[in-house]
Amino acid sequence: MRILINGLAALLCLAALPFTAHAASRTTAIAVLPAGGISSTVLRLAVTALQCATTRGAIARPRTLTVIDYSRPSVEPRLWVFDLNAGGKLLYKELVAHGRNTGDNIARQFSDAMNSRQSSLGLFVTADTYVGSNGYSLRLNGLEPGFNGRARARAIVMHGAPYVDASVAAAQGRIGRSWGCPAVRDEIARPLIDAIRGGGVIFSYYPDDDWLARSRFLNECGRAG
Repeated sequence: MRILINGLAALLCLAALPFTAHAASRTTAIAVLPAGGISSTVLRLAVTALQCATTRGAIARPRTLTVIDYSRPSVEPRLWVFDLNAGGKLLYKELVAHGRNTGDNIARQFSDAMNSRQSSLGLFVTADTYVGSNGYSLRLNGLEPGFNGRARARAIVMHGAPYVDASVAAAQGRIGRSWGCPAVRDEIARPLIDAIRGGGVIFSYYPDDDWLARSRFLNECGRAG
């Protein structure tokens, strides 16, 4: 647990924020960009959700925290992987696709409905890997019913895709879109997946009022504390 606390503290220091249970208040968030280009607002929310999930026993101590900021355009890097066992070291900063029905270059709509082909928000924990139609892939378990709880039933997985590429973005003004999966570049899919598989945490963010108000991991621990 000390390693986890040190890793989370390092991430909050990265964002120049206090290491407290209430550090992710949306009303006091400071939108500065620490190293790696991630918004401190988003980083703070991710750390708060992770702290809460760990405290509540929803997850065991994770080695990594992956943050996806879907409020950014698809042509910009918007996925970060942090190593919590190495003081919050940034391992990856990458492009990531959103669902076909979530938006064009800019994400707009999110869903956990079957066959929606939309991305989902909230906290996920990584599971096992397999080789399927999209190659080497990583199964994800959604921890927030109503927002991402059907991830396994919907086959929402992380995988590589040729349409997640800077040249594609330059040619068409956006990268390609998935059926709701957080797809990454083919070239880095395997090492990235291997770094986060087996209990890593993924925090998928968008400033959706309903999710921000009802997410159990962004609200319940703060109220209880």
